[in-house]
Order: sequence, then C-alpha cells, then structure tokens
Amino acid sequence: MANQYFENNEKLSSEIREISYYFKGVKISFFADNGVFSKSGIDFGSNLLLKTISLDGAKNILDVGCGYGTIGVTLAKINSDINVTMVDVNLRAIGLCKLAIEKNGLKNALVFESNVYENVVEKYDVIVSNPPIRAGKSVVHNIILGAYDHLVEDGSMWCVIQKKQGADSAKKALKELYKSVEVVEKDKGYEIIKATK
Repeated sequence: MANQYFENNEKLSSEIREISYYFKGVKISFFADNGVFSKSGIDFGSNLLLKTISLDGAKNILDVGCGYGTIGVTLAKINSDINVTMVDVNLRAIGLCKLAIEKNGLKNALVFESNVYENVVEKYDVIVSNPPIRAGKSVVHNIILGAYDHLVEDGSMWCVIQKKQGADSAKKALKELYKSVEVVEKDKGYEIIKATK
C-alpha cells in the first residue's frame, strides 16, 4: 500500500495547490498535495461532518487524522474562542496544515505529529475525526474508541463513516464503551456519529 495518505513517502513528488472552501459565508484556504487525502478538494464526508457538528460550549477540540486541516482549520476559523489541536501521522499533511493555519491567520490552532493518540496528553471537550478507512478497521476503531480516554466527562466524539465502510460495526463497538451513541445525520450513505462519554 505505498503512497497511501496515512503513510509517509518522502520520494513522492510535490505539487502543492491552494483550495478555497466557503463555510457559513467564510472563505477558508487550504493547501493540498500528492500523498494526502482528498487532494482535489474538500470531501463529502468532511463537509457533512462540519455542517452537522454541534460544539455545545466546547473550549478545546482535537481533530485526529486531520490531513491538511479540513475539519480542524474550519472549526478554528469560525470559532475564534475555541482552541483546536490537530494531529496526523503524515508529515506532508502536517506541513500543509501548518500552511493553512498561517494563511488563515489562526491564533487558536496547532498541529503536531501523532500516530492516533500516541503523542496526545491533554483531555478535550470534543474529539472529531474523518477516520482513514483505508488504513483498516483496527486503526479506525483505535481512533473512535481511543477518544474515550482523551475526553473530559460528558465530552463527545464525532466521526463520519460510510455505511458500506463499517458504520454499523463502529456503532456497535462505540455502544460498548460510551454512555450514548447516536447517528445525528445521514446523507448519501455517510453517517455522522456522535458518542458521548
């Protein structure tokens, strides 16, 4: 599985391009490149998650598997009173995310390298993820179940998973750990799942 977006490949050629995304009337700039997820534009699942998520007075958010920053940068841009932390294992994606933080003038966002929660030490009000389905079920479940230990009490984990790509097994696993699990939105086979600690 060479050249997957959840791996690092320093030999991959670079063709950085800027993407403009409009959310709630606000223009947000991103930078995409070869070797990152959804390099041609904002993907349907991330867009649906952004339109659906409720932050309910959250003060700090963690975006796991942030890629070039689609979810985390957007949430930081439209919620200047919320601190947004983003992590990814892909160093190229992290670099692109840093460019987006700078381009959008964000003072409330940071990104660093972490294989899932390996380098994460804080606890968060909300953890959000569009998990890397192609990385396999174990990685996806590590992200959505591992969130539990990094949430404050009553904190919530939000994710987007397609029904055909394991949404049902994800919900089943979540229900064994979290006090409540709900599908908040469905569209074109994508499900927005909220799990509350």
